[in-house]
Amino acid sequence: MLRQLPATTDPNLLVGTDHFDDAAVYKIDENTALVMSVDFFPPLVEDPYTFGQIAAANSLSDIYAMGGRPLSALNIVGFPDNDLPADILADILRGGAERVTAAGAVVAGGHSVRDAEIKYGLAVTGLIHPDRILTNGGAQVGDRLVLTKPLGTGILTSAAKAGKISQEDLAEAIEVMIELNAGACEAMLEVGVHAVTDITGFGLIGHADEMAQAGGVTIEIEAGAVPLLEHADELARKKMLTRAYQSNLEYVGSRLRATGVDETLVNILADAQTSGGLLIAVPETRVERLIHALSTRASRAEAVVGRVVSRSDVSLRLT
Repeated sequence: MLRQLPATTDPNLLVGTDHFDDAAVYKIDENTALVMSVDFFPPLVEDPYTFGQIAAANSLSDIYAMGGRPLSALNIVGFPDNDLPADILADILRGGAERVTAAGAVVAGGHSVRDAEIKYGLAVTGLIHPDRILTNGGAQVGDRLVLTKPLGTGILTSAAKAGKISQEDLAEAIEVMIELNAGACEAMLEVGVHAVTDITGFGLIGHADEMAQAGGVTIEIEAGAVPLLEHADELARKKMLTRAYQSNLEYVGSRLRATGVDETLVNILADAQTSGGLLIAVPETRVERLIHALSTRASRAEAVVGRVVSRSDVSLRLT
């Protein structure tokens, strides 16, 4: 669809849609640029307040993935007000506002429409220095890849909707989705890294493929080193995956090689995540510093999951 739109020629648009980055960046002056993103989706969990928190954290994540600082947010709402009480929407908005406030930003307004189902998210604007932008396209040969949250949120929320797990079993996934990527952003800016992306709807496989293509490299991921939420593997073997894993694998297609890797694990790595962690390409000499910086900020994971190698006939290789 984007190919049908006219090309953007504004020199101040520093990051647009060319490489499927997490957010757009527009230069204001030599020291200031705006970093902007938008995201929204239907509820993943039953509790409205918790859903608001998750949706907001997911939207804010794109700003952190660029190395930016969230500044303001606008609510985006679809709500069936003829069918559901307004208190539900109030709780969703309260949850979103809580996460925005935790990020040090402000909710400045928003827009709502009557819809057949609930949808909620944010349009977020942040600040970034034009010379300190992190994109998904800077990975260099020799870099190691660090993941800051475990995978499995899509699997566990799907299982909860199907009544296959208890709310207690879903608790860890909710905590992961609510958690902001602010600490991980601080850590990578402190250490200095080459490239980053957050893991959301395209799964680890899809977003790693984008990073490889944008950087003109091949990414190798050690599938067994990827951290998973408790119960994610057993539920995946019971087909409790989102529909996205198939479309993500189809999209990557022949650019992926996963010879000898368990099929279920491949599917997990392709499955959609909500408010996932950051995948960071860091020079090998700085890996330990990054791990330490992440651990001091109590990140959910500090897992070294792969490396960047010279471009081959595939963009992504699972081992």
